[in-house]
Amino acid sequence: MSVLSSHVRGGWVTPSAADTAGRPMHDAVTGEEVGRLATDGIDMAAVAEHGRRVGGPALRELSFHQRASLLKALAGYLREHREELYAVSARTGATKGDSKFDVDGGIGVLAAYASLGKRELPSAGVLLDGDLVPMSRGGTFVGQHVLTPLQGVAVQVNAYNFPCWGPLEKFAPAFLAGVPSIVKPASPTAFLTAELVRLIVDSGLLPDGALQFLAGSLTSSSGGDLFDHLTEQDLVSFTGSASTARRLRTHPVLSARAVRFTAEADSLNCSILGPDATPGTPEFDLYVTQLVTEMTVKAGQKCTAIRRAFVPAEQADAVVEAVRERLGQVVVGSPSDPEVTMGALAGLEQREEVRRSLKALTDAAEVAFGDPEHVAVRGGDAERGAFLSPVLLRGDADAAAVHEVEAFGPVSTVLPYTSTDEVIALAARGQGSLAGSVVTADPDFAREVVLGVAPWHGRLLVLDRDDAGESTGHGSPMPQLVHGGPGRAGGGEELGGLRGIAHHMQRSAVQASPDMLTVITGRWVPGSGRTVTDVHPFRKHLEDLRPGDTVVGGPRRVTEEDVEHFAEFTGDTFYAHLDAEAAAANPFFGERVAHGYLVVSFAAGLFVDPAPGPVLANFGVDNLRFLTPVRFGDELTITLTAKEISPRASAAYGEVRWDADVTNAAGDPVARYDVLTLVAKRSDQREGSRG
Repeated sequence: MSVLSSHVRGGWVTPSAADTAGRPMHDAVTGEEVGRLATDGIDMAAVAEHGRRVGGPALRELSFHQRASLLKALAGYLREHREELYAVSARTGATKGDSKFDVDGGIGVLAAYASLGKRELPSAGVLLDGDLVPMSRGGTFVGQHVLTPLQGVAVQVNAYNFPCWGPLEKFAPAFLAGVPSIVKPASPTAFLTAELVRLIVDSGLLPDGALQFLAGSLTSSSGGDLFDHLTEQDLVSFTGSASTARRLRTHPVLSARAVRFTAEADSLNCSILGPDATPGTPEFDLYVTQLVTEMTVKAGQKCTAIRRAFVPAEQADAVVEAVRERLGQVVVGSPSDPEVTMGALAGLEQREEVRRSLKALTDAAEVAFGDPEHVAVRGGDAERGAFLSPVLLRGDADAAAVHEVEAFGPVSTVLPYTSTDEVIALAARGQGSLAGSVVTADPDFAREVVLGVAPWHGRLLVLDRDDAGESTGHGSPMPQLVHGGPGRAGGGEELGGLRGIAHHMQRSAVQASPDMLTVITGRWVPGSGRTVTDVHPFRKHLEDLRPGDTVVGGPRRVTEEDVEHFAEFTGDTFYAHLDAEAAAANPFFGERVAHGYLVVSFAAGLFVDPAPGPVLANFGVDNLRFLTPVRFGDELTITLTAKEISPRASAAYGEVRWDADVTNAAGDPVARYDVLTLVAKRSDQREGSRG
């Protein structure tokens, strides 16, 4: 049998013939050996150093937007080749639906992070965390939290159940942050991850060293343990068993050098049926459908699958009967058979592990459906293939085993509860879960349960008839939200949009003068110098604008007639603008004042250059605050300063954020906000109008 190659230090490396006694991988459907795993002869220290010295600098030379564009291109490339991945995925025991969940889900994470990078991250420069912090009375000393990419490698240890989605959901935020990845797949399905990496390498899209792949152990006969060579700039992201997570977390090098470690581990996830969801209600049907789906997708080999199904005691019989009826329609067998709806476990080892766990569970619960030892198989080998019947248990919620033992397969236990307080306490006995769900149409029940169980969960779904049509389901982590959980679930977080990117970066507090901070961050800071030129900033193309470019407009006097006209024209007749007696009694005003939106409208008239030009549109206002009431006779001045300039690599325009500071004649701030515009690049000679 061939030995799977690793992709390290810019090329594919296969252990020599003398070192091929590696760990075997098997086809989960036929039991046939498909290859072996070994990393003998690979210098682990050199692998880590290649990522740091080659991959890291190459990634950091690219802007956030450039890295996002590469992720988008990679997602498109993999989407074109996903049939190749589906074909290999079938050998892991996955049905076509399972394969799409894994492959398309992983590609979707790449696309989501690509979109996030272009939408939420600056085109270049430093990623800011939070607002500017004034640190002195005179404004000459300020602070800002900034995020910069760690200058190490992200070691990603993945589980066997999602050989495509798992690596990609770790790789995407690391890549976007500017940190190279070293991917280590789980043994049973490593051949599918190898095919994924082969496609990524063949795409030619990634810089050298951005992604390395170890087909086998993290230890090598020549390079020792990869963890021995990690530093305080490196990260480890692990998915797998809680016992392995504990062992890795306490590795002496990780401990001594404070290497960032995040884990996604065992999880006895629960789903709670509300007392209102009786047979015949949409919520009852949703609960049953979701439970069967979570038991059978990927043959129940999902870290987010429902292991504990909490139902009102009076509905337990009805739930068991409805789930049994649905499970009776499940067809187990080879993914090549179009009639099959549930495939095999990842391997015989996994099947035996599930059977061992079931023996512990059946001491506390009775089998309501299925036979752990026998299953009718369609189009597969029932003995050599890793097939297992779906198994529904009905148990005693007080029994310890149902809250402690996870059978990582198509297994779930129905557990009765009698009160809201009881089900909240029962959910907590899982000691920390990745995901939970509450199926109910009762908002009060949903609120009490969610707030009660949230400290024990990384993610919670509230499912009802209103959101069911668009819900992604109990077991579907989304890249926009965190994936992880407390306690037994590992205590880590992955994904989460910007949170996932920030995990790969160092948060530093920078204290400096406004001028210094403007140069360091590439974003104009209030108190920093302004540049007022003869050319109106709105006449400048994107390439010609600089942070600090400023236009000053005004003054304009605000009259009683202006306020009354604005009130009549807009319909905003709030008493503080029109009723002198009521306004006088208002503790904030004491007399009639101008509308805040009138102030903003006047300010726009003071800074806008009306002729067609590079400014194509005004697409919004951020952080608007009204600071000082504007009284009749006040004169307004607007100072508009280019704050942040963000080119879009694939567009003929970019975004410009302007600092707007409106003051009265005494110099008091009246309103402050950010104006957002789209500005054409010089190479694009289109004429546009302001928005």
